[in-house]
Amino acid sequence: MLAAVAAPFARWLAAPRDGLLHPLWFLAGGAITLVVSGLPFRMPQQYWRFSGVSDLLGIAGASIASAVLFSIGLVMVGYPLPSMTFPIIYALVLLMMLGGLRIAYRLAHRIALRKADQRRIVLIGVDTVADLYLRAIERNPAAGIRVVGLVALGTHQAGRRIHNVPILGHVDDIAAILDRLAKAHALPEFLVVTEASFRGQALTQVLDAAAHHGIAVLRTPALTALTPAERVELRPIPLEDLLNRPQVPLDRDGMERLIGQQTVLITGAGGSIGSELVRQIAQLNPEKLVLLDHGEFELWQIDTELAELAPAVPRQIVVADVRDEARIEEVMAQYRPHLVFHAAALKHVPIVEANPAEGILTNIHGTRVVADAASRHGARAMIVISTDKAVNPSSLMGAAKRAAEMYCQALDIKARTSASLDAMRCITVRFGNVLGSTGSVVPLFRRQLERGGPLTVTHPDMRRYFMTVPEAVGLVLQASVRGTCGKDGSGTDALLRDGGIFVLDMGEPVKIVDLARQMIRLAGLRPDEDVSIRFTGLRPGEKLYEELFHGREAPVPTDNPGLLMATPRVVDLAEVAAAVDQMTDDARRGDVKAALRILALLVPEFNHNPKGEVRSATPDGAVAGAPLASPQPGSTEQVA
Repeated sequence: MLAAVAAPFARWLAAPRDGLLHPLWFLAGGAITLVVSGLPFRMPQQYWRFSGVSDLLGIAGASIASAVLFSIGLVMVGYPLPSMTFPIIYALVLLMMLGGLRIAYRLAHRIALRKADQRRIVLIGVDTVADLYLRAIERNPAAGIRVVGLVALGTHQAGRRIHNVPILGHVDDIAAILDRLAKAHALPEFLVVTEASFRGQALTQVLDAAAHHGIAVLRTPALTALTPAERVELRPIPLEDLLNRPQVPLDRDGMERLIGQQTVLITGAGGSIGSELVRQIAQLNPEKLVLLDHGEFELWQIDTELAELAPAVPRQIVVADVRDEARIEEVMAQYRPHLVFHAAALKHVPIVEANPAEGILTNIHGTRVVADAASRHGARAMIVISTDKAVNPSSLMGAAKRAAEMYCQALDIKARTSASLDAMRCITVRFGNVLGSTGSVVPLFRRQLERGGPLTVTHPDMRRYFMTVPEAVGLVLQASVRGTCGKDGSGTDALLRDGGIFVLDMGEPVKIVDLARQMIRLAGLRPDEDVSIRFTGLRPGEKLYEELFHGREAPVPTDNPGLLMATPRVVDLAEVAAAVDQMTDDARRGDVKAALRILALLVPEFNHNPKGEVRSATPDGAVAGAPLASPQPGSTEQVA
């Protein structure tokens, strides 16, 4: 129909004196030539609602072909062309009419979808990614989303437009941008982050600015989730994105050489760290995995998951208590593991304070039992998971973990200075809290949010180091490679021979009350208005600030990114073994006071805080009133 109308209109433009009246065959000729010319360019298959540049190019080709074919037809029947420019004019008229109709259809469809209840959003991201999401949102009218602005991550983009959506400014100026929109009464309902790598401090800045104006911040799905772009689902910002943690390259080849075709035993395999160790080690082609835990349900969970994740990896489920010497000896003799990852421990400070004998028996005696049995049965290395609470400990749990570190240090020094190449290396890795671990503050806050609050925080100044579980375990495996396959003579190896301990680079500590507020905001609520925060006071054994290094320990960088080295005080193996024996005997008899006296002698920096008193911190991180370890790092000290 358009071609039929375009033919006389183009002839009139070429020769206005001839008027607009033409015979019907002239109109039919225009329509027929377009039908014939449009077939090679697939015009009948075009979807008007989704017309794009390729469709317009097809229309242009069909218009030119139709104009040429129609002009040739006129000449063949003896009908004179009105002018030599008629084919060009006819092609342009066809292009304008056919292309204009499609554009008008798309505009009408878009206007019809602009309902009053559409959610106004502002996208934050790079221009290329924003372009993809704008197209996806346009093709998904049912989502009820309207993009009213863009915030760029690059410079020199403010004032430009993408799909007629203005770029409001740079993300560093997000507070000023929102203030400007607020004055114009044009605030969006949501800020939506489109760039997957946008996280850390920059994301926290956006959340703070949005919270000031009561705006929620969401994240779009990954680009692969938009193929096909049938539905754009806006998702909450994961809490992990707030950690400003750059991706650390890991020595995957070294891990595969260390673990591949070897039997690996993991104690505490059902716990947060232990289960993640199982997942990551299962991807490194071990010969066999031995999963050891005293909890039946936890073992069942990780065994079921592993059956789906890595069904080809042989595994053995072992229910055992690391404190049971006979049972651990039997397990080590049966499986003779090449590597042992020791993650089993009692880790909750108040629970260990309430059960001190159990804490000593599990964290100190249990570590020694596993280490000695592994060494006797030919293990190449044992990797011990420690904690920042072992530094200047104020809790029994932290002091017990420090005592376990000392035993493993002494065992490792003996192995590295021994003439035997088969002596077992004992590698200790220390790090802080992990997000989402069982019993940690994050799951607690989530449960409290589901109940409507309040969120409970022990103290307004409480700070902790945080890291994601997969990242922590990846660096533990990295430390395992470095501790067993190091370069002889390097500074790191010299520190290891002197009892050095690997410490994961945890970044900056996070205030727990700020974490609580951010979780409330991520849930789309307002802190202190929709959900309150209640301070409950320090619990027994807790301190306000955790530390990764002793006050006199200078963190030493290693030749692996993400790994630091601590050089804490060490004790002779025979002396620390005697102290552990005495503590174990006292704990088994129920004489907790005697066991604690030995522990205080072994760990002189242990400044017990059984009542949860608030203690100030000195500039170097040590707690006021707590004795600093007098010997220099790397020296030995006898235990009375």
